[in-house]
Amino acid sequence: MARRGNLFILAAPSGAGKSSLISALLKDQPANMQVSVSHTTRAMRPGEENGVHYHFVDKAQFEALIAEDAFFEYAEVFGNYYGTSRITIEQTLDKGIDVFLDIDWQGARQVKALIPDAVGVYILPPSKAELERRLRGRGQDSDEVIAGRMAEAISEMSHYNEFDYVIVNEDFDAALADLEGIVKSQRNTLARQAEAYSDMLEDLLAQ
Repeated sequence: MARRGNLFILAAPSGAGKSSLISALLKDQPANMQVSVSHTTRAMRPGEENGVHYHFVDKAQFEALIAEDAFFEYAEVFGNYYGTSRITIEQTLDKGIDVFLDIDWQGARQVKALIPDAVGVYILPPSKAELERRLRGRGQDSDEVIAGRMAEAISEMSHYNEFDYVIVNEDFDAALADLEGIVKSQRNTLARQAEAYSDMLEDLLAQ
């Protein structure tokens, strides 16, 4: 019996390095891991591609999908909607592929309510000064926007204790190793192994 994939929820304040960690993790194991591509109403940024980074839709399209109950979770952040397709996630997990949700704490709450065994991982920066440095290093936002993101980050980080694991992204390689360890550990839990090796266990324990 093929194991069902694990659902990992990764959340962090903007600039903590969450997306970079997910990308690095999936680079080495593309066959059995997949990041969920969310829908959003925000504008496409330079270098982004529709269907790869996000499914970019307008507000009316997004609200129509809400009405159809098409989202696993959705939230409004900085005046824009973000949401995760319910059907896509379920079909991917059923194939035995681990799925990573790159969402905020609000979305994490919604997902946890629907799938309690989803694994929540919160990524923290080592300091507020380093977080601001990373945000400014993008060169995409004004001082006013940066100030708003910093204020929002403090509010977001207060929810770190709602997650199963916390990783401090001070050294990227160390943070990536921590994330890899969490994934490996989850794959070897009693419930997951019993599901994957049910026939073998039955044979081993037969009298």
